[in-house]
Amino acid sequence: MRYGGNLFKADSPVRYSEKAKQNRRCRAILSLGSLYLFAPSGLWADTLIPPPDSSPLPLMLAKHYQQQDNIRDYWVSEKLDGVRAFWDGSQLKTRQGNPIHAPQSMLNALPRTPLDGELWLGRGRFAEASGLVRQHEPLAADWVDIQYRIFDLPNQLTSFDQRVKAIEELCQQLNLPWLKPVQQFRLPDREALNQYLEQLTEEGAEGLMLHRGSALHQVGRSDDLMKVKLYEDAEAVVLGYTQGKGQFTGMMGALKVRLADGREIKIGSGFSHAERRTPPSIGSVITYRYNGQTSTGLPRFARFMRIRDDYEARDLK
Repeated sequence: MRYGGNLFKADSPVRYSEKAKQNRRCRAILSLGSLYLFAPSGLWADTLIPPPDSSPLPLMLAKHYQQQDNIRDYWVSEKLDGVRAFWDGSQLKTRQGNPIHAPQSMLNALPRTPLDGELWLGRGRFAEASGLVRQHEPLAADWVDIQYRIFDLPNQLTSFDQRVKAIEELCQQLNLPWLKPVQQFRLPDREALNQYLEQLTEEGAEGLMLHRGSALHQVGRSDDLMKVKLYEDAEAVVLGYTQGKGQFTGMMGALKVRLADGREIKIGSGFSHAERRTPPSIGSVITYRYNGQTSTGLPRFARFMRIRDDYEARDLK
């Protein structure tokens, strides 16, 4: 193996025969088109290693949908309002690589195969799911309603078409009531996508996900994975507060926040009275929604959505 430009290149081709798959299984971890690592998978058993200078876990991340017309090329699924959970074959972790202290009976039942999915309680119950994930001494009774919904198998060097089938087969084989695949389906065109998005949003869903059927798993963001919503959202770091006036006297008026690009804005809507009395702490990360951008690139009509306990300030990019 030798280095050439931005890629490591193999001096001899790898033949993907069945015998080669059994005797010389190799794992490629891709990040935004660059091949970071290419080595026998036996070095790490069934645990993936992220490339250097990247996110702590080898996660595939979504871009925003840009009105693409090739909808038939994508699998469609509901964007679940839960906490992303990565199982590396021995430990359950948050998006940032922090351990999730789930009940031991749940962890013992999971396979050695790495899984990527969402810990989900149902629509509109993100705060409850986030609270469970933050527990250091979990009680099995508190986790009785939570589901681990699987949407990818990161260590499989196959197309997403094949991984969808493999996820279904794995969940059927394990036969655990709380371990389920995220339902994947196809839509014929952009009009059908928009209609289904509106219907699901009215029913309380957060949005949709699009995953290109022919795509291999890769680390980072690409057009192979996109999120579709009726609004846009992003994260920001809380810097401070302004005092409320009128009906909000004695409470928080607005949050002062720093955006991912370093600029600062105030967010004064979207809060309940309870949230104004006990606003997000300074240094915490929030998600806000907005409708387009101004001519200078700032979010228009920014509204508070929720605190993101699964994010840290350093994760904003």
